Amino acid sequence: MGEKNKLYDLIIIGAGPAGLGASIYASRYKLKNLIIGSEIGGQVVEAAEIENYAGFNSISGRDLMKKFQEQAENLGAKIVQAEADDIKKAGDEFEISVGTGEKCKSKSVILALGMNPRKMNIPGEDKFIGKGISYCATCDAMFFMNKTVAVIGGGDSAAAAAIHLSEFADKIYLIHRGRMRFKPALAEQIKRNKKIEIIDSTGIKEIKGNQTVEGIVYESAEGEKEIPVQGVFVEIGAVPKIAIAKNLGIKMDEQEYIIVDQAQKTNIENVYAAGDVTTGSNKFRQIITAVAEGAVAAGSAYKQLITRN
Repeated sequence: MGEKNKLYDLIIIGAGPAGLGASIYASRYKLKNLIIGSEIGGQVVEAAEIENYAGFNSISGRDLMKKFQEQAENLGAKIVQAEADDIKKAGDEFEISVGTGEKCKSKSVILALGMNPRKMNIPGEDKFIGKGISYCATCDAMFFMNKTVAVIGGGDSAAAAAIHLSEFADKIYLIHRGRMRFKPALAEQIKRNKKIEIIDSTGIKEIKGNQTVEGIVYESAEGEKEIPVQGVFVEIGAVPKIAIAKNLGIKMDEQEYIIVDQAQKTNIENVYAAGDVTTGSNKFRQIITAVAEGAVAAGSAYKQLITRN
């Protein structure tokens, strides 16, 4: 990687909209910045179609994040595609350990850690991950051509996953518990799509199969039922990626979101946080708010750094 002997003004951990947005603004402030992220674009690359980001009537998540990446790199950012394993404070500097075994140093840090998919924690789930169970319809839909699949969830991400899967699979069961929370436009698409069947459930009990997924067991008002499927797509939300933040002693709320103020500052001096992982923006998990938080964090880091120099 060759970054271990450099001292950066700012290291951004996370390469999603918040991290890339922070880098764009940091570069415009002439801060020497490094982005460390295992997946460039973060969860956004999983979106088949985005229609609510300003400036684009419709664009795939992967294409939008490619534009973010190109802009950040054109402005001078260095991006290291690797996992940040640990972070330590040494005097006025921070040392970040990267999965490659190298260490990077900086004067300030922005945590743009993003989210991990929430798991169901039921029998068969861990056994069949990658063998029929997926948390990314955009990534894996093509492997289920002409097959029968189930999508678990009652929100917009579940609706979008079912619609996307209908381009490949023959049949999609959309299994939800409680009230469905689809945006009107998504609800209308699902209503018109003859491949999608909505199933009311009081809970998913088990994923069955031998070498791969063969069926799903769920609870209904009529009792326990099982339907044959070859794939299960889990879309029940996400949880903050906070392991590295805990190592540093960052304060979090009861849901383990990183607590930030209006300047995106955490309780640790010269450590900021931005995007879905924070308590900011009224926890409105959108690309546009993630980018805004990244911009604010970069501006705050700049203001603090010029007072030190």
